[in-house]
Amino acid sequence: MNTKCLGAFKKYYLLSVIGVLLASAYPIYMAFSVAHDMVVHGTVYADTYPKYIIPYSPIALAVLVGVAIMPIIFKYVKKCATLVGTAVSTVVFFTAEFILESCVIVTSVHTSTLEAWQMAMCYVSTEDFPSRTWTEVNVLMGEYSPMFKMHFYIISVVIILSLLNCFYGFAKMIITGDRSRVRSLVMQSVTAVGFLAMCIWACFTAFYRDGDLLVSPLSATLMCVFFVLFGVTMGVFVGSFTVGRKKSLSIVLPSVTASLVTLIMYIGEMFLLSGHLYLLGNGFFFEPLGPLVLAPVDIVMILLSGALTALLIQLISQPQSKME
Repeated sequence: MNTKCLGAFKKYYLLSVIGVLLASAYPIYMAFSVAHDMVVHGTVYADTYPKYIIPYSPIALAVLVGVAIMPIIFKYVKKCATLVGTAVSTVVFFTAEFILESCVIVTSVHTSTLEAWQMAMCYVSTEDFPSRTWTEVNVLMGEYSPMFKMHFYIISVVIILSLLNCFYGFAKMIITGDRSRVRSLVMQSVTAVGFLAMCIWACFTAFYRDGDLLVSPLSATLMCVFFVLFGVTMGVFVGSFTVGRKKSLSIVLPSVTASLVTLIMYIGEMFLLSGHLYLLGNGFFFEPLGPLVLAPVDIVMILLSGALTALLIQLISQPQSKME
């Protein structure tokens, strides 16, 4: 690395660490707050429980570690820097996540582990939780299953992968001067930040659900956007590595990945809701298809995430093809 590139990388690295620290301030504060309550009181009381400490505190810690170790990764690992960096961050995430899940106790009317309390928070916004009106024979509560955590884990891994793809991708571009991935990294930045913003929005509103399986039009719209953007974010992640290759790889693979992870997200939602999905409206288009849990609208959202990913990858690829 020449002196000019080294100087640019140092500035980029410093700004990246500061930016992630600022963005992670609240999630990290939540973790320290919970740790303090556990040490002092032996539990975390519901009225002082920081919203969504899992999975966002572990995510913040994982991304911070991933960005902090960039110089080490690029020094010792050149071709697979992004892979190694994200692998380390993923291990950090699951380690922190499992520690919080197993060690933290939340006390309300009943005492429960943090993961069980978090499960309840998924059904309805925390502001409406005390006055919730469970329906459908309390299907939303159902029997507790650790499989509901698939919902959190999938979201968390996609956020970590997409954000670190941006940080490491731009860093590698500065180091090598290779700008072939710049358009895909810009697109990844937009989708990653957009998806993270939707996640934060969901944290504090649960997208305005009231505890019923049948949700309002506003809630249904936001949930559809969330699911599609989730798939697109992961699809663009894959596409950022395949841009410039033959179409069967550069477009088909990312779009199939987008639809697949959206389907997996639906499966996670199904586990969360004890074998059901939220109803996004009335009528055939919104009703489950026979023995399937999925409704036509859900299938459309799964396919739409793949189609939008294909369109975005096509838009990214076309200018590069002309330049070549």
